[in-house]
Amino acid sequence: MKYPDNIIEIGSLLPDYMGFIFWEKSARYFDGVIPNLPKSIKKVGVFVNATQDEILEKIAKYDLQAVQLHGDESVEFCQELKENVKKIQIEIIKVFSVDDSFDFEVLKPFETICDYFLFDTKGKLPGGNGTTFDWKVLEKYPSSKPFFLSGGIGINEMEAVKEIAKTNLPLYAIDVNSKFEIEPGLKNIQLCREIAMQRL
Repeated sequence: MKYPDNIIEIGSLLPDYMGFIFWEKSARYFDGVIPNLPKSIKKVGVFVNATQDEILEKIAKYDLQAVQLHGDESVEFCQELKENVKKIQIEIIKVFSVDDSFDFEVLKPFETICDYFLFDTKGKLPGGNGTTFDWKVLEKYPSSKPFFLSGGIGINEMEAVKEIAKTNLPLYAIDVNSKFEIEPGLKNIQLCREIAMQRL
């Protein structure tokens, strides 16, 4: 999210989470003011290889409830962040870029540290590529850790998402973005209203 009026519009649909990107190279980079939102919406800061201080500063400035780590953050980095935010109960979501050869073993060291994983499509950019990966690879998912599913999810992908939700996989939420945009950071309220009616 990027624009105040649009943030308020989308907020009226009561999504569980709303993301704000704090990576300066992104077309969706956010440095504005977040309007008042319903308390039920968790504000998520999206970071790419930021420092601990940068993350903590944004948590304090924007009253974030979750952070999404979209870069090459190590297990040690995540552990340090967990220690730094334990008094304020910030959710830590670690992102992994997935393709057909993804090795799920890399997740193990993060399991006791992160609250959720997020699986996105491996692409040129860290997120926002607008394409899906082959969700059949999730059949190899070895963990009970809940995860967000991301990567090119639009209205046309919802039937396939619902099929995943019927399995034993711990699908926690879907992360929608580019397929619901008029331009980077500006969401189409009608499309978002449509998907809000299709909650899993």
